[in-house]
Amino acid sequence: MNDPDTRQDLSPELLLRAYASGIFPMAENHDDPAVYWVEPQHRGIIPLDQFHVPKSLKKIIRKSVFEVRCDTAFEQVLDFCAERSAGRDQTWINNQIHNAVVELHKMGFAHSVECWKNNRLVGGLYGIALGAAFFGESMFSKESNASKVALVHLVARLRLGGFQLLDTQFVSEHLTQFGTIEIPAEVYLQLLDDALKVQGIFAAAYGPGRLSEVIEHLFDGPRPGNQT
Repeated sequence: MNDPDTRQDLSPELLLRAYASGIFPMAENHDDPAVYWVEPQHRGIIPLDQFHVPKSLKKIIRKSVFEVRCDTAFEQVLDFCAERSAGRDQTWINNQIHNAVVELHKMGFAHSVECWKNNRLVGGLYGIALGAAFFGESMFSKESNASKVALVHLVARLRLGGFQLLDTQFVSEHLTQFGTIEIPAEVYLQLLDDALKVQGIFAAAYGPGRLSEVIEHLFDGPRPGNQT
């Protein structure tokens, strides 16, 4: 982490330049006005052609336990990701980051994938799309497996939209079950540079048949061929 920037001028344009350079902002906690610019020496990514869906999760998705929507409650997803919860006393999303990311959503760069049950938002994630790179920022669950289902639907959308890079920033136990790997910063920056030369398409709405087909392909396991 670099020195904190306490100025209240974290603009969406600055955020886009930062992501394109391989850095991202964090705060020490929700109430801290300062922002740290983070440039990890090792980066977590999920290779989109090596994504793995755990067997138990396949059953949940096929049963349609959750209704999955996209970009219908972005700010609510962001607020849930930023709130304290059991086992998470602090979060890294402060007001500077919150406000800038909301503006990115209005500009069409930030997106949410949401899991709903009985018309109640119970899980989801959000991230930022730039070129053919998607920067996964945070996720939350108010019901078991909701954020995992959202991740599967995110990957399906990214594959449909021609994305090349899914950045998870760090590697966690929660993410390793899906095939997350850690790579050196110099390798990440090359992948990022390649992805920024291509324009991915993040569509909030797809016909249910198209998404279902891609998700079933994910269930079949990683594609043969090149591995990141």
